[in-house]
Amino acid sequence: MSVRLREALREAAAEVPAYPVHDRAVRTARRTRRRMAAAVAAVLVLVALVPLAVRGGDRPEIAPADAGGPALPDRIGLPGFGALRATDRPRLGPAAVVFSGQARGLTGLIDEDGTVGIVGADADRYRTWTVGHEAPAGEQVLLSPDGRRIAVPAGSSEHPRIDVVDLVDGTVRPLPSPRPGSTLTEPAGWAPDGAALVVRDTTPTNPEGSAYANTLSLVRLDTGRAVRLLETDQVPVFGTPVAFTADGSRLAYQVGDKVLVASADGQSITSFPLPPESGLAGKGAWLPDGTLALVSHDPGSDRWRLRRVDANGKDLGAPALPAVAGVTTIRLLGWQTDGTAMVVAYRPEPNSPAPFEGVMDMGQRTAYMNVRAIRVLGLTPGAAAPTTLLTAPEQVLAIDVADAVVRAGRVRAADPPAGPGGRFWWAAGAVSLVLGGLLARRLLRRRRASRLTRGRTPRG
Repeated sequence: MSVRLREALREAAAEVPAYPVHDRAVRTARRTRRRMAAAVAAVLVLVALVPLAVRGGDRPEIAPADAGGPALPDRIGLPGFGALRATDRPRLGPAAVVFSGQARGLTGLIDEDGTVGIVGADADRYRTWTVGHEAPAGEQVLLSPDGRRIAVPAGSSEHPRIDVVDLVDGTVRPLPSPRPGSTLTEPAGWAPDGAALVVRDTTPTNPEGSAYANTLSLVRLDTGRAVRLLETDQVPVFGTPVAFTADGSRLAYQVGDKVLVASADGQSITSFPLPPESGLAGKGAWLPDGTLALVSHDPGSDRWRLRRVDANGKDLGAPALPAVAGVTTIRLLGWQTDGTAMVVAYRPEPNSPAPFEGVMDMGQRTAYMNVRAIRVLGLTPGAAAPTTLLTAPEQVLAIDVADAVVRAGRVRAADPPAGPGGRFWWAAGAVSLVLGGLLARRLLRRRRASRLTRGRTPRG
């Protein structure tokens, strides 16, 4: 290269503006650090918000009508998408009510109306439990007297069982059928102390499976020991007709058109036929004075009322409680200390072809296809009309209330949670963590690449 050419190249290079390699690398590194810090901060905010969102379904107790203790919410909502399950943390604790039906959140493409909603005893904390098939609350899904456990049918026709779900510690205890050869096992009633469960079994009586026997057994939960109460080829009607006395020494149940009374050791005490269009009132059928309550339909009307009979079926007349009109039937949950009867009232489905004013089995009167909605009412002595204690959205079609809540007689102002449930937010948090981690990893790679670029910068 000649001297002249070398001078010309130097002059041309001097006129080209210098590229600030070092300054640009420093600015890029700073920008990368700021972006990484922002991404990490966003992930931390999302992680912090997830528990708050979960606690949104576990908001603090709204002041009850009286001080402290379990209380009936004056309304219930529907479980949100991704609601926490009964065994999820944080634990629910004792429940006030369980409910079921065909409303949003209680049904799906697979479970056939088999999701049960659960509401806490002292606040609007909601949980769910999936049975997998239609199982009305208060008939096939039963809340224990103290609200701590629910009994649900489970298993298969080859190995039927009942799952006892503990809402306090989150455990699930399987209770096998006490009847060999049973193809269906369902809970039918809790003993007052929660130590035993009445179980209803269906068992084929011939190889073809064309005839069945129905058995009622009282099963102790601690030992699994079962006492046979009755075996019959008739199906006990009205879902869970089993009613215990307060001390648990006697129980009454309905079979066909009869009421049978037995001792807790399985000894038959008495039985009597039911009057027309009447039935055993429900799990709260025993009055404190040892008489029994029946639900009775006023002929030619849609009015239902409670009537009293003695243990031999002798009519003692109707107590001074208001009748309930415009319903398919009522079911008695129990008695408050002032003599108020707490009942479930079933509002009829307008599109049902069933003639509710006529003779009709109790089980049909509470069937999902014949009910539009339910309410919990208080029938107070001397009152002119029932008092509404709890309302529910349409297509909530069955409910059970813990005996402890019935006895407490308290009703609290409820504010059911709205929006997605806890499982949705935990899933959203997990996704946010993964995406945040990927973003941080990408920014880290860019930072390393920037360092390599700066390290290769030619020295002047």
